[in-house]
Amino acid sequence: MSALADLVLVVHGVFVGFVVFGFLLILLGLIRGWAWVRRPSFRYAHLAAIGVVVLQAWFGIECPLTTLETALRVGAGEAGYGTSFIQDWLYRLLYYQADTWVFTLVYSLFGAAVVLVWWFAPPVRRGETVHQLD
Repeated sequence: MSALADLVLVVHGVFVGFVVFGFLLILLGLIRGWAWVRRPSFRYAHLAAIGVVVLQAWFGIECPLTTLETALRVGAGEAGYGTSFIQDWLYRLLYYQADTWVFTLVYSLFGAAVVLVWWFAPPVRRGETVHQLD
């Protein structure tokens, strides 16, 4: 079960990476004129991902990936964290110590930034004209 918990942690890291680096790629792609960053499938997936994070923060819901990982670790008889290389490094990247309201604010501002970029540079279907940002 410990290996499954590590796998859940990796999936969690990939999800966070998609939200954060996806947004950076959208911004860079808009500046550089990359058409793929305006594909509806990518943009809807990205908007849904940050939307889930923001709603969980607003309603005080723990991330299901965190809940699953914890259950797997307890099931494996682990008392704490930091038992594997993968886990140790991903936790350093993913988890910070701060009050809950700080995370809710950060997630909400990040979500607002995603929506703002969506508003000014919406997804474009094939065949539609793309207007470049200046």
